[in-house]
Order: sequence, then structure tokens, then C-alpha cells
Amino acid sequence: MKSFPKKPQVKTAEKAAEMPLGAVNYIMIALGVLVLAGSYGIMFLEKEVDGFFALFISPVALVSAYGWIIFAILHRPTQKNNR
Repeated sequence: MKSFPKKPQVKTAEKAAEMPLGAVNYIMIALGVLVLAGSYGIMFLEKEVDGFFALFISPVALVSAYGWIIFAILHRPTQKNNR
């Protein structure tokens, strides 16, 4: 069996810790949370099960806000090559 030379180990303290999400991700998440809170708040203020907002506007707003938050978490901005 052929033996491969060992790679030099890099200490974890020497590695630069990178944040998993950037500032743009947090702004996008905050916008999604604001839409969620506003949508639930307006449904609460309407106080009707058969109201216009509860039946037509809110479901679309809630589903799109949850989708936006998932997209914001998974989004990775492209990095420019500094060569």
C-alpha cells in the first residue's frame, strides 16, 4: 500500500472565522419578518374570519414572506476575484 505524505495541519485559531450570513442576508430576513408581522397584525386588527384581507391578501403575503426568508438564508452573494 502506498503511503501519502501528511498535509501540514492548520490550527483552528489561525483560520479566519467567517460569518455564515452577510449583512445583505440579515436585511433580507428582517424585511421578511416585517412582512410576516404586518400581515398577522392586520389580520388581528381586521377580526373577521371572512374578511377581505384574511381571505385574499394575507395568504399570499405570508407564503411569499416565508419563501423570502428561506431564500435569504440560502443566498450566497458572488465574490469578486481579487487577482
